[in-house]
Amino acid sequence: MLSFLDNFSKRMKHIALYAFLFKNSIAKTTWKQYGFEDFYEQTNVIFMVLLFIMEQSLKDESCTMDDIASFIDTVNMQSLKKHITYEECKELGDFIINIILGNEGKVMYFRGYDFHEEQYKSIHVSFIANKPVYIEEDVRRTSYYLTDDGYNLMLSTLEMESNMRLTVHEMIFKLHIEKASYDKAVDDVKNIFNQLRIQFQRIQEAMRKVKQNALSYSVLDYKVLLEENLSTIEDTSKKFSGYRENIREKVKQLELQDINIEKLGKEDLENLKNLKIIEGYLSRAIDEHQQILKSHFELKSLYSKELEDLSQMTLIKRFNIRNELYDKVLDNSDYMENIEYFIRPLLNQELDKTYNINKSIEIQKPITTKIINDEGEILSFDEDEWQEERIARQKAKLTLYNNSLKVILIKALEYGSISLRDLKEVLSEDYTELIPTIEIFKEIIVELLKNMVIDIEELRKEKSEHLFESSVLEFQLNESILELIHMIPLLDKINKLTIYRAEDKEPVIFENLNSDNGQAKKIYCSNILFNVE
Repeated sequence: MLSFLDNFSKRMKHIALYAFLFKNSIAKTTWKQYGFEDFYEQTNVIFMVLLFIMEQSLKDESCTMDDIASFIDTVNMQSLKKHITYEECKELGDFIINIILGNEGKVMYFRGYDFHEEQYKSIHVSFIANKPVYIEEDVRRTSYYLTDDGYNLMLSTLEMESNMRLTVHEMIFKLHIEKASYDKAVDDVKNIFNQLRIQFQRIQEAMRKVKQNALSYSVLDYKVLLEENLSTIEDTSKKFSGYRENIREKVKQLELQDINIEKLGKEDLENLKNLKIIEGYLSRAIDEHQQILKSHFELKSLYSKELEDLSQMTLIKRFNIRNELYDKVLDNSDYMENIEYFIRPLLNQELDKTYNINKSIEIQKPITTKIINDEGEILSFDEDEWQEERIARQKAKLTLYNNSLKVILIKALEYGSISLRDLKEVLSEDYTELIPTIEIFKEIIVELLKNMVIDIEELRKEKSEHLFESSVLEFQLNESILELIHMIPLLDKINKLTIYRAEDKEPVIFENLNSDNGQAKKIYCSNILFNVE
């Protein structure tokens, strides 16, 4: 057999993805109802929807039919300019999801020839899957996400093998860092993070399939996934840590130059901003690497356990109790003499427990219920209630951060430019919202000074184009600013915020301020200027 046909069936797997996509789309008159007459228009819309679902899957956010309809409507108003309403966009989204990508609910199989076995073999194709999600805690909706085939289809448009993507992106990233092309390196590091996120989600999806039915997940798929995991894990954390330290050193040099030598120019400020973005993504990439490493071993353990359980089940002999017992006893009552042989195994008692020496050297975990006094009062700890209380405390603390930041933004917008000293006089010793605690106020000022220039449009663009794994329970300056602008229409006038230290050396003094430990303290602050454009 010719050697170039060795991987023919694998190639047909990729062809099958496109074959079903075009087969389910071509010659469908439904497209014309929404103004998409030409085949190239229809194909572009399909891949736009697939790309949107992939973006939502990467961000681990829900992707309901309403979300898809809103996306199609937005793209249509901004770019496609078709004369269709929102309801028609929703109908078009339902058509793409259920008819084209879902094949009207029918399982998709493509026949690909295998030259090793010299016969046609069925190749299963599935673009998307769905799961139930709850909107506003009690409204149930169906959320769609990409399967492995869906990811392979979208990533194949980049013309790169899956096991090479991370390596190639890393090489390009390293090259751009060496050439100081930090703006391009930002896109590279985001691609690296996305590749790690996709790998993590693939492991999670594999674990879900194994839990449902270990036999449906083939050993070949398991082997390929493990090899990709090992390729991803190998030296990744060490290399990324080295990159991060290098970036931190460059950031430190630019910050010191800005403080001690001379003010940075526009190009250096842009480089500093890009370097900080790169540093943040490298930290998140290292965290994602740890998640992949952990999930890799969890998958190995789960797959081994499920196969072991299945192998044990094959040793169990099953029988029909009516045919093997009732009917035979009714036919011949003499069998009752030997009924004990049948019933005895059902009445076996559990073995007496013996002392396990291994338990004596294990780390003892605290119990959830303890006796707290001699009278026998029991204090019970409910993990869910404790978690709810913790989340409520963190949300309350985040509200304090936002209120303090809100005071600064409103006053800066009102006066155009205001210093911390002037802000103190305007508030007339009512610093409750501005300085809820010394620690919170200090953290906000430090974050503002670190960013120096905050471009609101850039923040919005960054949030819309790239995925962020931020937590609503932690203070993040950029997220809080965007949230406040969204909640307070007055702040929508702000385009850019500039923060820097004033030249006067006399400190600004605040007295009788609260601290986290409850003590009233006095603080001395450098005078900070807040400029709004």
